[in-house]
Amino acid sequence: MSYDFNIEWVRANPDGAFERPTIGINGEWPIPRIEANVGDTILINAHNGLGNQTTSLHFHGLFMNGTNHMDGPAQVTQCAIQPGSSFLYNFTITQPGTYWYHSHSQGQYPDGLRGPLIIHDPASPFNGQYDEEIVMTLSDWYHEEMQVLIPSFMAKSNPTGAEPVPQAALMNETQDLKVPVQTGKTYLVRLINIGAFAGQYFWIEGHNMTIVEVDGVYTKLAEAEMIYLSAAQRCSFLIATKAEDEANFPMIASMDTTLFDVMPEDLNWNVTGWLVYDGTKDLPKPSLVEEFEPFDDIELRPYDEMKILPQPTKEIELNVVMDNLHDGANYAFFNNITYKAPKVPTLYTALTSGELATNARVYGSYTNSFVLEKGDIVQIVLNNLDSGRHPFHIHGHDFQILYRSPDEAGTYPGSGVEFPETPIRRDTVVVLPEGYVVLRFEADNPGVWLFHCHIEWHVASGLMATFVEAPLELQSTIELPKNHLEACISGNIPFKGNAAGRTGDLLDLSGENSPPPPLPAGFTLKGIFAMLFSTSMGIVGIWVVASYGLRKPRVVQQKVDASAEREPLLAASDGSARAITTPATADSVGAIRDADGGLSRI
Repeated sequence: MSYDFNIEWVRANPDGAFERPTIGINGEWPIPRIEANVGDTILINAHNGLGNQTTSLHFHGLFMNGTNHMDGPAQVTQCAIQPGSSFLYNFTITQPGTYWYHSHSQGQYPDGLRGPLIIHDPASPFNGQYDEEIVMTLSDWYHEEMQVLIPSFMAKSNPTGAEPVPQAALMNETQDLKVPVQTGKTYLVRLINIGAFAGQYFWIEGHNMTIVEVDGVYTKLAEAEMIYLSAAQRCSFLIATKAEDEANFPMIASMDTTLFDVMPEDLNWNVTGWLVYDGTKDLPKPSLVEEFEPFDDIELRPYDEMKILPQPTKEIELNVVMDNLHDGANYAFFNNITYKAPKVPTLYTALTSGELATNARVYGSYTNSFVLEKGDIVQIVLNNLDSGRHPFHIHGHDFQILYRSPDEAGTYPGSGVEFPETPIRRDTVVVLPEGYVVLRFEADNPGVWLFHCHIEWHVASGLMATFVEAPLELQSTIELPKNHLEACISGNIPFKGNAAGRTGDLLDLSGENSPPPPLPAGFTLKGIFAMLFSTSMGIVGIWVVASYGLRKPRVVQQKVDASAEREPLLAASDGSARAITTPATADSVGAIRDADGGLSRI
């Protein structure tokens, strides 16, 4: 399968409210769907025609066995594609299921560079149980570009780290989706949340869903009336259509507003599409839902009945915190480290560091790097010390979800928690506010793999870690293509050495990229002086204003009453100006209260 993609700016207005620049491919948006079969080789020649931004492509959920250099995150497994340059992605499909592809550079994909990637399976256990497939995406939409939104989000004027709230929810990148169906058939629906921020609840009126796959993992059949998909999650399900075409039925997606710090008054957090049995009949409005009760994905079981992995040989505890640094902005942290991209892509450091590639230090102080040995059974305990929920995604693997705590359960106690014998696997899991999850996977895929929150705002603020898996084996199995190195050269990016770009002493990280320093602990003398000075000036200011207000007014003797000269002018009905001469009292800036109690605005 071969694709030529010219990544370029187009214009789009998917919510009908605001036309804006959008990143399309080959002059079109939404971008093309990629489809292939298990065993196919995919070639994508990606040309960056944006002109003003670098880019890269990540194929979300694909393990990239043996081709880690095709995974796509800029400064992790490649150098970003410079404007005017091209980059060849070449990989073979080894797994079936529902995936998607998107930019993994500069927080860019919410600008439109996101689309479905479907891998068909001739050996699927559900072949013969459905008549047709339907591919659907859920997403959120912003009217402003990410290159404007991210700096304002990562600014000292936003010290709480309040994420920008999207202007709209979309279904197949529109708000007017109509899916034609026929009576008496069964459809396989592949549903993908390709959004930047919002998780979404989804349901179809008058129809139940039978879940058969999540994140590329076949499941035992599970009936659901409603499902929840965080950003980056996927779910495939069967629906059986009605025997008669007497009506059309709403399909509803509703953004998870608990994620939003503020709720704009004009926000419609729902989007409605329709299963259309008869195009001549009405498209009904959806019914009200009293509360959201989605199927709990932890209750799913894998179709292959894979047992829980053995006891871990490598345990990693990650504590999630949001806090401010010295520049006043809000950052996201794993274990008090906020991610800062290295000068050399991490994979390239692994390939050029010789025996020291097994030393996590060479990958930098701010990449949260953990070196894994081939065959390690890795257990991740993720404690969410934040008050919001987070969807965490792993590259190169899926993981068994051994346990997810309820909200406000605190940190993992280490014992007293029961794990299932056949836990569900997926590549993206939601951890609840002030709760924790326990995950387990086998390090059987050498490579450099990110583990990160898939809320794009939290990627920008540093909620990422790096798993460097069997780096010495990587050195003997991966040879970087010429055009990958050319991408580094054209961007003046070093491609050898440690995270600081040093090729001599690889343990010397001087000059590495780093975040702002932390805030001083407690009050400094300078801070105390500044606070006392500011407080004193505030008190003096209040005294001056108060004393001025208590002074008796000075009477000015003139032929005309002096107070009348100061009355505000309002437009009369004939277009002339008139003075208000009735007694009035001040009510607010730009308005006075008339004698009858009404307000007149200046």
